[in-house]
Amino acid sequence: MADNRNLQNANKNKQDEFYTQLVDIEKELRHYKDHFKNKTVFCNCDDPFESNFFKYFAMNFNFLGLKKLLATCYDGSPIAGDELPLFEVEETQTEKKAYKIEITEVTDENGDGAIDLADVELLIKNHKNTLTTLNGNGDFRSAECIELLQQADIVVTNPPFSLFREYVAQLVQYDKKFLIIGNKNAITYKEIFPLIKENRLWIGLTIRSGDREFRVPKDYTTHSASLRIDDKGNKYIRVPGVHWFTNIDYPQRHEELVLYKRYTPEEYPRYDNYDAINVDKTTDIPYDYDGIMGVPITFLDKYNPEQFEILGNEYDLNISKGRGYINGKRMYSRIFIRKKGVNKNGY
Repeated sequence: MADNRNLQNANKNKQDEFYTQLVDIEKELRHYKDHFKNKTVFCNCDDPFESNFFKYFAMNFNFLGLKKLLATCYDGSPIAGDELPLFEVEETQTEKKAYKIEITEVTDENGDGAIDLADVELLIKNHKNTLTTLNGNGDFRSAECIELLQQADIVVTNPPFSLFREYVAQLVQYDKKFLIIGNKNAITYKEIFPLIKENRLWIGLTIRSGDREFRVPKDYTTHSASLRIDDKGNKYIRVPGVHWFTNIDYPQRHEELVLYKRYTPEEYPRYDNYDAINVDKTTDIPYDYDGIMGVPITFLDKYNPEQFEILGNEYDLNISKGRGYINGKRMYSRIFIRKKGVNKNGY
């Protein structure tokens, strides 16, 4: 199994081009179908030649009832045309450029009675205004891409891991709905956790534990045992601890967590430096305790905002030494919660 060194090295070396598998996109996006009708979707970190996000929305344009699909990539994108040569320009193989795709309809271009990716290829090849070169480098922070962002209703992509804080800040600034992939450690970022606490961002539905395989550029260097190379020479690595992050609601988020354990002081010790009990597993939250509880960050996978209130983590609660201690032993990072419907005195 891969370890977090993959992500740490990506941040250090800016090797954070991780291309999401189509199956992982399909599993998550199917829970949000009704949110996309008559909406403009922007995939602003997605090489239109190879992005599975672009492929998903292009193939499902009519099924989702989209109004418009926008996709952009930056000029340093290391993947171009290896599997899906969307339009015929020789320079794409030798010269990196930033492109924009803008689609407002997908029709049966080849007349085979079905609408699929082949029709999207023909659409892009035959309609010159559909795919254009950007004036700038295609960075999501560029004025050109921000102008496109302002047109969008929903942003769906896998942003660079090393720029996750800045990327989310931009989405919040422009008040956009989004569904993006990031590392679970982002939960603890001082720029991200307040959004979770304020119920402005939450965890998606389908990636909750384990690891996921991502395609990486062919020049990606790693000594990880998780590296896989397919028969076309494409590289893949398994990355642990990834999550979908979103501010788009889904019904499962409001399902009540069933609590079955009873509180005892022996099983739920109190912190030395904060007035709360420690709960090691989300499933072990006691049903008969109404005070403050420290729970693992995996609690967010089961968080129902009608059932629990998030009070904070060690840092924004100003817990001494930045971590909870029990009997002098430093504990793992915790989120502090309380059941809804009780006051500060615990009743």
